[in-house]
Order: sequence, then structure tokens, then C-alpha cells
Amino acid sequence: MRKAILLAVVSAMLATLSPIGPAMAASLGDFEVTGVDDDDMLKMRAGPGTGYKVILGLPNGTVLRVHSCTQTGGTRWCEVSLKAARAMKGHVSWAYLRKH
Repeated sequence: MRKAILLAVVSAMLATLSPIGPAMAASLGDFEVTGVDDDDMLKMRAGPGTGYKVILGLPNGTVLRVHSCTQTGGTRWCEVSLKAARAMKGHVSWAYLRKH
């Protein structure tokens, strides 16, 4: 009985300390750029914020692999790579991604 209680307590503690919760784990995978104005592109940046250098402009329909996401201020930024060229990595706003 003690072992079962200890296991439950440890599991609960690990769940609260884990940097990737259930919602975050579900968000990883392939996503498509969407919602960008026709005359604009989603900016892939060197880091998670508008203060970072723009690496690349991505039009609607570009498929990205999402590796992880973090909240910076009011924006959720995701570390991504191009599905067609996985060595090309950067950060984009989560607001412009939808599951592919």
C-alpha cells in the first residue's frame, strides 16, 4: 500500500514538473502555414520573439515540422523546421499554424 501511494505521489510531482505536458505533446508533428495575408509571408525567426532576425518568409501552405513551443509574452512561439528541408530551422508564431 505504501508503495502504491508513493508511486502516485511521485507521478503527480513529475507531471507538474514536466516541461512538456499532455497539451504540448499533442501539438508536435506536421503543421501547415495558414492565415497569412496574400501579399505577405509568415516570418521564420532565429528565436522566439519579434526581436530576433528574420530567417525566411513562408507563404500559406508551407508544411513545417513543429519540434517544441514556448510562451513568450502573449505569443506562443514554436521551434520548427521545413518539412522539405529539415536543416532549415527557426521559430514561428503558433497562431499561423494548423495541423497538416
